[in-house]
Amino acid sequence: MKKLFFAICAIAVAFTACEAQAQTSFRVEVTNGTNTDFFATPVWFGLHNGGFDFFDVGSAASNQLETIAELGDAAPLVSQFEDDPSSPGNINDVIFGGATGVPPIAPGETASGSFTPINPANYQYFSYASMVVPTNDTFIGNDDAMAHQIFDSSGNFLGTNGVFEILVTNIYDAGTEVNDAGVDGGAAFAAGRVGTEGATEGGLISDAGDLSLFQGLNTPNGFAINDTTLGAGEAFATIRIVAVPEPTSLGFLSLGLGGLFLRRRRS
Repeated sequence: MKKLFFAICAIAVAFTACEAQAQTSFRVEVTNGTNTDFFATPVWFGLHNGGFDFFDVGSAASNQLETIAELGDAAPLVSQFEDDPSSPGNINDVIFGGATGVPPIAPGETASGSFTPINPANYQYFSYASMVVPTNDTFIGNDDAMAHQIFDSSGNFLGTNGVFEILVTNIYDAGTEVNDAGVDGGAAFAAGRVGTEGATEGGLISDAGDLSLFQGLNTPNGFAINDTTLGAGEAFATIRIVAVPEPTSLGFLSLGLGGLFLRRRRS
């Protein structure tokens, strides 16, 4: 009986450790709202200590931001993040398409990724970036590196009921390519256009403002861009960081252990 007791205790400790570990796993859900007809390219996200400030309104865009804002390519931003001292955990990823996994993310579609932090007290802040298409150099991202604190200084998740929600209400113009919906204008993900043909602008990052220039464009998958304006209080997208629960709770374990004791007593 004593051996059985210690074996059961070992199992309980193991399950408790698994449950604690599972609580540090998170799913990142990106939903393109239906407030405009624009799509979102694969979404980059990263966790850092508050020092990864990859753009500022009123400043010139970096080469890494230019690449994601003009072509939707997050690879240079991933490399920049991984080489930055403000990202000690090197936790970042790119979320691609929705249910099919094929980008871009259409209006009304949700795409997701995941991460499992080891020491979240070291990287409490969440950042993201994606291109808005079809456009020339329009993007979403957090201008303030410390805008979204998802863990506190002790590593506790700051979500409400296991969810931290970010409403993406700002859309930016990188100022790197002239906005041009014409055939040779270089608008990415527009039917009949080549995304690398746009004219260099040499401007500064600003609020995107009026995007009606792209109204009437068609995407390669046959979708027409009609609604190009966010209304007051409307979000282009919603990002939800969700704590993933342990699929097998200790409650079920307790029932199982109770059954073991009953069977032992009856034998």
